[in-house]
This record gives sequence, C-alpha cells and structure tokens, in this order.
Amino acid sequence: MKIITLQPKEFDNYTIKHPYRSYYQTSAYRNVMKKYGWGVHYLGVIDDSEELIGASLILYKEVFMNNKIAYAPRGILFDYSKSQLVKEFSVRLKNLLSKQGFMLLKIDPYIPCSIKNKKGELININNDINLIMANLKNADFMYKGKNLYFENEKARFEAIVLLDKELKDIYYQINKNTRHKIKKATRCGVEVYKDDSLDVTELYKFIKDKHTKPLEYYQSLCEEFKPNVNLYYARLDTEKFVISSKEAYEKELDRNDDLAVKIQKVGSSDDKKKLLNIKMESDRLVSIYKNDLVIATDLLKKNPQGLIIAGALSIIYDNAAYLVIDGFDKERSNLNPSYLIKWNMISDYHKANLKYFNLNAVSGDFSKENKYEGLNEMKLSFNPIVIENIGEFEIILNSLSYNLYKRLNKNKDKK
Repeated sequence: MKIITLQPKEFDNYTIKHPYRSYYQTSAYRNVMKKYGWGVHYLGVIDDSEELIGASLILYKEVFMNNKIAYAPRGILFDYSKSQLVKEFSVRLKNLLSKQGFMLLKIDPYIPCSIKNKKGELININNDINLIMANLKNADFMYKGKNLYFENEKARFEAIVLLDKELKDIYYQINKNTRHKIKKATRCGVEVYKDDSLDVTELYKFIKDKHTKPLEYYQSLCEEFKPNVNLYYARLDTEKFVISSKEAYEKELDRNDDLAVKIQKVGSSDDKKKLLNIKMESDRLVSIYKNDLVIATDLLKKNPQGLIIAGALSIIYDNAAYLVIDGFDKERSNLNPSYLIKWNMISDYHKANLKYFNLNAVSGDFSKENKYEGLNEMKLSFNPIVIENIGEFEIILNSLSYNLYKRLNKNKDKK
C-alpha cells in the first residue's frame, strides 16, 4: 500500500463511483475551500498492484508553530470493513502526515449506521457498522461519540425526502398542518422563483446571524458548482397580501356577527356555552386578521413591488439534490415562506427525476423536549426518512505537538 497525491481529474473520476461519495469530496468543493482560506490536498491510496483503493480531499490550516490540523469532509473514501487494510492505512497515513507537519486529522466518512422514520423509529440498519467501528478503533481512530445534535463538523442525522412516488402521493404524505401552511403561503401572495443569476446577497441577509461563513463562501459555491446549483427565493406580492388579508378579515367578521345573533336566539344553556366558545375563537381570529390587514397595507405602501422574505440554496450531485442552506425573514415567518420553498424544490426535483432531496441536518433527538424541536418539526413534517451517519473520528499524528497545542489553548480559554 502507498499514499500518493492525485490530480483533480483522477480524484473526481474515483470519487464519483465510490459508495461513500458526496459533493464535499469533489474538486469543485476543493476550489471553494481554497478560496475560503483553507489549504487543500488530494490524497490517494494505491495497493501493491498500483490500483487506486481510496482517496480524499484533505483540508488543513496551520494553527500552532507551523503545525497543522486537517479535516477530510465526508471522507476518507475507503473500505473500512477490512481490518488489516484499515490498520495498514492508518500506519502509513500517520507516518506521512506527521512528517508534513500535521498534528491531527478529523474524518467523518459518509457511512450510514441506520435508517429511521420521521418519528425516530428504526427502519433498517447497516450490518457492517459494528465491524467498521471496531476496525477504526483498532487502527487508532478515536470516536467522537454518537452525538445527537450538532457538536461536530457535520451533523450525524440528515432528513431525506424520497422522490420515487407520484408527486400527489408525496404531497399527501406531508404532515396535514404543513400542507395547510403551504396553502396559506400561496393564498397570502407568497410566490417562489429560481434566481438563475445566483445572486445570494438576499439569502445571506437571512442566514448571516446564524452561520459563521461569509457571503464569499456561498458566492464561491455558486460559481464552482454551476450549473448544478439552484437558488430559490420566496417573494411576497404585497398587493395580493392586502387582498387576501382583507378577504379573510371580512369573512371572519361576517361569521362573528352571525355567531352573535345565534347566541341571542339559542335557548339551551349547553348550546349557548358551545356557541360562546366558538365566538371567543372567532373574536381571536378577527383580531389576528385585522392585524394582518394593517401589516399588509403598510407593506404595500412601503414595498409596492413586493419583497423577498425567504431563500434556499441547493446543489445537485449524483442524481440527488442537497439543501445547503436556507433562511427567512423572521418578521414574516407567519406567512410560512420556508415551507412553500421546500415544497417547490421537492416538486421541481421530482419533475427532474432525481432520486431524493436531502433536507440536510436534523437532530437525532426526536422528543418534544429537544432544543432543536423547531428545526426537526419543519423538516420532519415533509415525511422524510432520517439517515444516521457514523459520525466523526480523530487520529493524532503528532502527540507531542498536539498535546502542547491543547494545553496552551486550554490556558488561553481560562484567561
């Protein structure tokens, strides 16, 4: 076995056929991360017959006295089921990278552990996962744990909408409340469109406060992955919003008046009590719809051409679509633009005959007490399956330098 440097074309030709492939392990992603300030390297593994049996994009940064920490995003692409092969690979990897000034390498190969339904119930399991875990451990890869949240570089759990059914069947398997939100968004004048210019400036306004990556990162993604990038925006037609708000308010007001008349006429105390409860709910809706009308009127005055209230960026890779990032105007969240965008993406990708739409990360905690329950509710309401990935491992390449680096950083944190 020997570790070599690969050329971009060699790397892409190998990775696109590998069972653990992902768009993170492509030359396009390498170009993005290079622009974003990371050192990059294509690593290849050949056997004694000089056949390529493994590869990975390695990202790295110098962090301490010319020593580097490296990360293989959704890599390394390798057969981890063969114990002796993994052990030999580990030894050669440590020897090579330690000589090149690397202290630590993180990996998180795209290996599924299990498949769950939207409730977190087990559907299927990878029969090789225990063997793979044991082989990695025996080869000195330290496991970061079966994290349920977002502690590592990449989340362990991803929500995936399968596109192998009729579109109407996919729609009616969506949570009823979510279907209601999709309809409400449309009724209120929210319209979804694709921005072929791939101008992510508006999208970045919605995501800049919750993510650390700069605008340039997303601009680079669009540039490097073109034409396999889709940028969606939800635009509020403010004139339609006024019309729909006025109709909803007037309709509920008429209903409220009818209820008031019925309460005066009803004889039975039980029937009166039921009507009073209905009337109280109607009073609440009248207040909400009146407030919506005030807001809608003000928005029309300030934004007669409409305004963008949500956006989403996705990458198509290997006959599937991947949601990279999405965000929305929190002040307009009651219009449910993110739900409508996701449904439009599902519809478009179904028409394009893609295999599935990966909605990206969810928490592995499916309880209502989960602090990320809002994120889970949004994505799991589209009736996805949930893939549990193996997670993150670390291998120390230079223990002396790394332990000193950790000690110094620990002391800095205490100051």
